[in-house]
Amino acid sequence: MFQRIETARLILRKPIHADAENIFHRYSGDPEVTRLVAWPRHTSIAATRAFLDFCDAAWAQWPAGPYLIESREDSYLLGSTGLAFESRECAMTGYVLAKDSWGNGYATEALRAMVELAGKLRVHRLYAHCHPENLASRRVLEKAGFTIEGGKPEHAIFPNISPQAVSDVLSYAHISSDT
Repeated sequence: MFQRIETARLILRKPIHADAENIFHRYSGDPEVTRLVAWPRHTSIAATRAFLDFCDAAWAQWPAGPYLIESREDSYLLGSTGLAFESRECAMTGYVLAKDSWGNGYATEALRAMVELAGKLRVHRLYAHCHPENLASRRVLEKAGFTIEGGKPEHAIFPNISPQAVSDVLSYAHISSDT
């Protein structure tokens, strides 16, 4: 039902296995793009295919899951976003964009679409974690209507910075009053 979402400039759609090479080359294999994400940079197409298996499993279990972000104008792959459910009422979101897509407002537009989708799905708590150094993502979360809840010391591993070091995160949330 929610496998495709359109915004003013974007198409958000459920990933398919035929997207593997494009995802790998556009963003998931790029060391600069993946530096501050909480998942390991893909070092092969096989890693991207494993991500797509994860996507299929999420979509099979929940009413939504990971989405690819494409330009509405030409279907050019810009990055990804999505909802990762903990329960029917609580989900995490985030985004990653290819480097040539940074600074155009796409992340804010995509996250606002995730907020709207979460509302339609009656998710009460939508949250995101952000590495404290990621100033651009902090601004994006705030523009998309998230409120900072505070820091969580030694909460997550950012494997592309240091595979074993546990890092602090900033926690942001968007709480729905409709549920």
